[in-house]
Amino acid sequence: MDQLTEVFSPDGLLARELRGFRPRQGQIEMAKATAEAIGQGGCLVVEAGTGTGKTLAYLVPAILSGKKVIISTATKTLQDQLFRKDLPVVRRALNKPIRTALLKGRSNYLCLYRLKHNLGFRQGQGARDARTLEAIRRWAKNTLTGDISEAHDVPEGSPHWAAATSTVDNCLGQECPEYSDCFLIKARNRAREAGVLVINHHLLWADWTLRNEGYGELLPQVDAIIVDEAHQFLESAAQFLGTAVSSRQLQDLSNDILLERLRDAPDAVELLDEAERLERLTDDARFALGDSARRESWHNVAGQSEVGDAFAAIREQLITLETMLKPLAVRGKGLESCHKRCVELTGRFHAFFEGESENHVRWFETRKRGFSLNRTPLAVADEFTKFRHTTPAAWIFASATLTVAGKFEHFTRQLGLFEARCRTWDSPFDYPTHCLLYLPPKQPDPGSREYTGAVIANVLPVLRVTQGRAFFLFTSHQALNEAAELLSRSVDYPLFVQGTQPKTQLLESFKASSSGVLLGTSTFWEGVDVPGPSLSCVIIDKLPFASPADPVLNAKLEKLRQGGLNPFASYQLPSAIITLRQGVGRLIRDHNDRGVLMLCDPRLLSKPYGKLFLNSLPEMPRSQSIEDVERFFTHEPVLQGDEVSA
Repeated sequence: MDQLTEVFSPDGLLARELRGFRPRQGQIEMAKATAEAIGQGGCLVVEAGTGTGKTLAYLVPAILSGKKVIISTATKTLQDQLFRKDLPVVRRALNKPIRTALLKGRSNYLCLYRLKHNLGFRQGQGARDARTLEAIRRWAKNTLTGDISEAHDVPEGSPHWAAATSTVDNCLGQECPEYSDCFLIKARNRAREAGVLVINHHLLWADWTLRNEGYGELLPQVDAIIVDEAHQFLESAAQFLGTAVSSRQLQDLSNDILLERLRDAPDAVELLDEAERLERLTDDARFALGDSARRESWHNVAGQSEVGDAFAAIREQLITLETMLKPLAVRGKGLESCHKRCVELTGRFHAFFEGESENHVRWFETRKRGFSLNRTPLAVADEFTKFRHTTPAAWIFASATLTVAGKFEHFTRQLGLFEARCRTWDSPFDYPTHCLLYLPPKQPDPGSREYTGAVIANVLPVLRVTQGRAFFLFTSHQALNEAAELLSRSVDYPLFVQGTQPKTQLLESFKASSSGVLLGTSTFWEGVDVPGPSLSCVIIDKLPFASPADPVLNAKLEKLRQGGLNPFASYQLPSAIITLRQGVGRLIRDHNDRGVLMLCDPRLLSKPYGKLFLNSLPEMPRSQSIEDVERFFTHEPVLQGDEVSA
């Protein structure tokens, strides 16, 4: 503990390495709590407000412990930042020789087998596709890691990566002729040897799923697991503890059968016809689910004969292909893999159609040209308890937003962490001086048609005061598009609208602008950092209650209701409060930042639960007067701040 105090002191090791480093009491206390948890085991849950410096607060004790530690975070972007920026800084500061590694899911690594056999120019592709394919091949000759995020000439979202990377379904495993040079295997080997391993939540849950099903493990045994951005941990669980089958999996299987037949079984002409039939049946199933994009409970379509017939035909076709591929599997590893995938997909269909349970919800989602069928667990506490008990590792959960009105129950209850030690540290930023909460008056009901128009009418004078420089965050794409159209006719400030550019590019364009307004939905509510005057205002259109039409949420609420709980108070309200706190956290990112937070939803003042939202935010003056917004930016005293209450 004395060593930690010294490291974080004004003239300590971190201060010598990091320009502008300033000691923060909350950071030192969190570092000590983390060191204690790593040393003694058990479970620690911490909330560290924006500016506490939680990353250094867990990295320093993790490295000083000399123990084997996994750090799991929410996204690949945060993984890269941890591994390429934060870890090297701490290692240099501590002068500690420790081996570190970065590990992502298999689809993030170039697959040499598929590069050779699957990636190629196909009918219907144009000159841009040809350039993308050439860029992938050029990068593949020089990459040392195979991590596709390093291929700067090709976006990670490019559809061409599907032909150059593998999935759990189409990977040949140890039977692959390129196994000895496999980038994924090399990354996993580095992971086993590392003292500190950086992964993401999806990979952590994928590892548990494999262990639980008796298929080995992805990750090494460690002494401590630090879960950063822990408020997103539960979302990852549902994906890996449930069952899913998609049109993409079926189409990929069809394509791979056609390629492998051409290479190893050209005489099996009938296989060509049956693989193409699977693709046609997949298209028929998408058509049977309707034209529009949908995300609904399976019960909404389960009784429709055309839907039942379409999926019955796919299941029968998978069995037909499985029968045909079985004798051909000896001709090549690719055909053998296709046979196994038929068996596995048949099993997934069986699990979905025959797996109705009060502890799971069955739902489907359609996109423009595809669909997915999903069977999702409604609770994960029991499963996670088993997960924790399989390892003696200490668990540390950290986030800037885990509490509701200062309490951790909403988070700990969902993971079954009833014995966890919980600590919280407020943000060190001076919100009372550097922030103003503006609640515009006379807003209509959020459910009314004129709501977004009224929001824009109240936003325009604020944008004139702030001279743009704002994040405008929405709870729906529909509201975002309507607002973008209205603003484009009303302001001269440059608008950066989600969907018009890739997220990273959009954010960089906003930062480069001196007066921009960025409009975004959920993807911009968290994990976005814009310090300085470029972002001087955050506007939120509505309280972020999840849509009650969502089939998973609906099923969770019904289960809570059946258990005698009030689903609004016990789930919907705390979830919305945590999401709102994430959005609010975009405003102040540095000790010198100043800004206005504009919350447009009138329910903050008109509904009894509005107090819970307001009491969960950092303390700052509140006003319903646009004149106070003007005074704030001229550094004059805010007059009406104390007059507004919920």
